[in-house]
Amino acid sequence: MEKIISFPHLGDYYIPISIFLERTTKLKVIPSPPITKKTIELGAKYSPDSVCVPFKYNLGNFIETLENGANILFTAGGGCRYRYYAEVTEVILRDLNYNFEFYKLFSGDYLNFREVYRLFKKINPKLSLYTFIHNAIYTILFIWQMDKIDKIIRKNIGFEKKKKQHITLKKEMLKKFKSTNSILKLILYYWKYKHLFKKIPIDKPKDCLKVGIIGELYTAMEPFSSYFLEKELANMNIEIKRYTNLSYLLWQKIWLKKHMLRTTKKYCKYTLGADGLDNVYRTIKLINKKYDGIIHTKPFGCTPEVGAIPIIQKICQENNMPILFFSYDVENSNEGMKTRLEAFHDLLKVRREHK
Repeated sequence: MEKIISFPHLGDYYIPISIFLERTTKLKVIPSPPITKKTIELGAKYSPDSVCVPFKYNLGNFIETLENGANILFTAGGGCRYRYYAEVTEVILRDLNYNFEFYKLFSGDYLNFREVYRLFKKINPKLSLYTFIHNAIYTILFIWQMDKIDKIIRKNIGFEKKKKQHITLKKEMLKKFKSTNSILKLILYYWKYKHLFKKIPIDKPKDCLKVGIIGELYTAMEPFSSYFLEKELANMNIEIKRYTNLSYLLWQKIWLKKHMLRTTKKYCKYTLGADGLDNVYRTIKLINKKYDGIIHTKPFGCTPEVGAIPIIQKICQENNMPILFFSYDVENSNEGMKTRLEAFHDLLKVRREHK
């Protein structure tokens, strides 16, 4: 039987992840289909009631991709309760009579390249250390460059003169990134497209509204899980700042930990688990940078964010910073989210006029 690999969907990150898996294992890779209402319905049907939304999305992804023929599944692990989800997911899927191999990339909070190499060597005994390192560097560079371009897009997409130019150019850029195995070419493509993105005509006032997005990592990085929040903000002509991305999670976060504890020492003596401390730190940072408002997103019942929210509220009250909280679950309403977002937008405009 042919071995076919798959993994949960996560925004556009499925592209570099697919390439890495394909080139290191030499097996066929089928990414999970883009997330739809069916995905969350499948996940919710077989999940424990108290589990958070990312688990349900991931489980729905796995069921869809197993039905499409996958028989080797990968998940990340690490972080908060997510570190235990691999085992729970595997039990549920085996109870549903699926046959597959299951691998977890993270055994702790951070990626251990030696462990990952051993894992891929087990799947592909012919994998050389050189090939693994080359593809790891290529993938990290791909992700880092994609995240850098996304920052440019968030700053300007709400002000483009011709709609969808940023999205169209990004799709073209990702195709070029995929077309090469050369690290040098990948770097050259990045500089080429960075220049092209900056040439897109925009009509952006100097005093445009600026909103920072903070919160739990999955609802930040998977657009469907937050009802395409960034797209709605761009339609309101708002400049967006979002800190959480794969670059941050894989290698930037570990270097910032001590700095975050120093910055937040008035409010936090210890870390809060997952991205809780990070979001307290980001709240202070956004206030210092004179942003107009903050939006906090999380899955319903996300324990680290539940612990961080009272601290974030206190900081915002002390500094007169408007903040909007979204808590997502299976039964959330897209229209309800839009209504709250429109009211928040009106509040920011009124405050700006008074200033």
